[in-house]
Amino acid sequence: MGSSDEQPFILIAEDEPNIASFAKMYLEAAGFRVDVADRGDTALEKIDADKPDLLLLDLNLPGVDGFEVTRRIRQGGGSMPILMLTARDEPVDKVVGLELGADDYVTKPFDPRELVARVRAVLRRSNGQADQVDPDMPPVLEVDDLRIEVGPREVYVGDTEVALTPKEFDLLATLVQARGLVLSREQLLERVWGYTFLGDSRTIDVHVRQLRRKLGDACPIETVWGTGYKVAARR
Repeated sequence: MGSSDEQPFILIAEDEPNIASFAKMYLEAAGFRVDVADRGDTALEKIDADKPDLLLLDLNLPGVDGFEVTRRIRQGGGSMPILMLTARDEPVDKVVGLELGADDYVTKPFDPRELVARVRAVLRRSNGQADQVDPDMPPVLEVDDLRIEVGPREVYVGDTEVALTPKEFDLLATLVQARGLVLSREQLLERVWGYTFLGDSRTIDVHVRQLRRKLGDACPIETVWGTGYKVAARR
């Protein structure tokens, strides 16, 4: 169902009818096409059949929970953006969901305007969009053995390609392009996620941790305690 010629198609996977209908109403009012699944296994079936442009995913689903839904999508090579719905008192769930490959999260209860803004931002910067990175970014960025091919969105350590999620790629490229400068978490959220963040900035820390795990010693990102992150001007 998802198509560049139509309004984006959003699948809401949420088993609480009030929350699902509330989110559906506001997303449809914002111009999206929306369907709802109240179980994780049903959501996976709809994803396979209908190819939504974005999944709005509750973590506590019956049948197959949201963590397993995310894991199956990412292990299957799917790059569809995933926006998690989480409770405010479940910080560990947010971290685990992001580490499994979700792009961002919205906490319940949520402001419908924030939900729509998050959905638009994630869609705008999802894989294949032309404006994911700064248009003035050089076609190739290099730091020691690390090479970033901006056009095809490929990352290499030496001759070995390293698979990154869309957000991991954008975060890495943004920091490398700004090498020598310290970027706060708020600045990174605006540049990479495309909006002013309204909650905590844990998502940045999780994505940096994932980059360090995937890139190993080739990861050039340094933590500037109390401020944010940087890539050194020279290494």
